[in-house]
Amino acid sequence: MTPSPSSCPRARAPWRALVATVCLLSAAAHAQSPAAPQAQTRPADFIVAVVNSEPITNNEVRARLARVQQQLAAERVTPPPRAEFLRQILERLINERAQLQMARQAGVKVDEAAVDDAEQSVARQNGIDVAELRRRLAADGVSQAAFRDDLRGQLLLSRLRERDIDARVRVTEAEIDQFLREQQPTSPEEAEWNLAHILVALPENVSPAQLEALVVRARGLRDRARAGEDFAALARQASDATGDGPGGSGKGGAFGLRPGDRYPPLFLEAVAPLPVGGVTDVLRSGAGLHVVKVLDKQVTGDMAVVQSRARHILLRPGPQLTEAAARQRLADFRRQIVAGQADFAAIARDHSQDGSAPGGGDLGWTSPGIFVPEFEDVMNSLSPGQVSEPFASRFGVHLMQLLERRRAVLSPREQREVARSQIRAKKADESFSQWAQEVRGRAFVDLREPPQ
Repeated sequence: MTPSPSSCPRARAPWRALVATVCLLSAAAHAQSPAAPQAQTRPADFIVAVVNSEPITNNEVRARLARVQQQLAAERVTPPPRAEFLRQILERLINERAQLQMARQAGVKVDEAAVDDAEQSVARQNGIDVAELRRRLAADGVSQAAFRDDLRGQLLLSRLRERDIDARVRVTEAEIDQFLREQQPTSPEEAEWNLAHILVALPENVSPAQLEALVVRARGLRDRARAGEDFAALARQASDATGDGPGGSGKGGAFGLRPGDRYPPLFLEAVAPLPVGGVTDVLRSGAGLHVVKVLDKQVTGDMAVVQSRARHILLRPGPQLTEAAARQRLADFRRQIVAGQADFAAIARDHSQDGSAPGGGDLGWTSPGIFVPEFEDVMNSLSPGQVSEPFASRFGVHLMQLLERRRAVLSPREQREVARSQIRAKKADESFSQWAQEVRGRAFVDLREPPQ
């Protein structure tokens, strides 16, 4: 039986980014440390920027700075000079604030149950339970309220993206055909790449003198990278591709492992002859000048993946059923199933509000990337036979049991589903980048005193 489109659409979003919040928040205790007495020439806090009508304070910038500094220290990465680092942090906060304002204006909401799920996901990804996660955060001086507020903000942005971007992405059968034709190997092996880049942006109508100076700067960065200097540190210090998205300075310039078709042809042509660790010459695109490094290259043969077979029970909250009541009902079902007092399939047939109900909730064999992330994250955390706790997705509240896992070579139909997911992800990435720039451009930003 195939998954029901109503409950498990083939669309993905960057929800797993929530896991990184643990590292980013763990320095909050140090964010409010007072400056040295000789520096106390102004009030302890002041406004550094106003986004529309909402201020960003110096203490907010310092708090985020402390979080990122601790993360960089854990990764043994040298941060950029403080003034530049503060400028980058402020720009990230401005972008986030503008997007959060749009989410609130659009009526996007995140309830406490969704934050609970996110908190459990963070704990699960770190191999601990929620109680231990809270204990560790408290030991670092991070309050539970601050941590949950950060999760709530990330979820708001994720749901805004789902509404404004992911839901509008369409993939045609012709695009899938073209994708598969392009994926036909010219050799027995296919490659996936993890590339990182440093961007030196070019201003509009750049003059010959400006261009020459920027090329010299880019070549200097290339030479430093080729000499063995830490590329991620260079990207954080010098790249004009700011932010925490793929290729951004917050990620050390790394895009993450992805199929070659998701990189610009300019990059692929330059890195094709290079080994892992190789650094390209300076490349020029419409965005500016790039120095690209090959972080990883993986070669695969047949399209084989680890597939999962799971079943679920879906309850959809509405006027007659609150989300809390749905969770409680599913928790009762779980207790009966685990105790051997009830059969999962029978309960699914009788109670699940999903197209898979007649088959006992069986979703069939599925490949990675088929389900939405909040559903797939839970499925990936289960062992065969294990029943999850109730959890929420954008479609309702679920109870899931993982039945089996296997490694399988994809059939032509399954290859088309994988192609659909990859095309959708590529389109969503492109749309998100453009959308984020548009949101930033529409916001009224009043820069006040520089952060300190």
